[in-house]
Amino acid sequence: MIFLTRYSSGGGVERELLVTGIGGQGVQLATQVLARALTLEGQYVLSLGTYGGTMRGGSTDASLVYGDRPISSPPIVASAWSGLAMHHRFWEGTRIRLRPRAILIINAPIFDPAIDLSGFQAYAVPAVEIATARGSPLSAAIVMVGAYAGLTGAAGLEALSVAMEQSLPSYRRKHLDTNIAALKAGHAHVPSVRHLAWEDMAAVA
Repeated sequence: MIFLTRYSSGGGVERELLVTGIGGQGVQLATQVLARALTLEGQYVLSLGTYGGTMRGGSTDASLVYGDRPISSPPIVASAWSGLAMHHRFWEGTRIRLRPRAILIINAPIFDPAIDLSGFQAYAVPAVEIATARGSPLSAAIVMVGAYAGLTGAAGLEALSVAMEQSLPSYRRKHLDTNIAALKAGHAHVPSVRHLAWEDMAAVA
């Protein structure tokens, strides 16, 4: 699925996010929510989700490019500013595309703690534990997106909440409050705006 918005806030910032996990972890929904939130805040966004032959247990990945100007990179990118890793099983394909010192949020302790992440600015978020405490372990990827937004300032909680409401199909509407709670909990778990996504734009303001 690809999202594109035509609005621009001016400037010249473009960021890339890679999301990886296994089928059933909610990677595609979580990425869709972030993409919608960014468009609601007037940013240009391209997002593409890919997954293996099985819906659960196979690979599931998403790439998202966002910025305050028309996107020059396709949503399948060779080099990325940031990443979210829900599981280590298919991590290698994401690892090789993350730039040195890329911002990385991992789903602890599901992501293998023995894997060396010293080349990245990595943050461990106990997403399943946080999601379970808010009512559903299936919201772990939503926790991760909330953490990403909190860490980078890429999108605000209000836009994320509206995007969640827009993204849920009718048969999953009963999970709306739980998912919004997961977004807020993830957002609160990390240092606030530690790696500002819009820092270049702010510098020229």
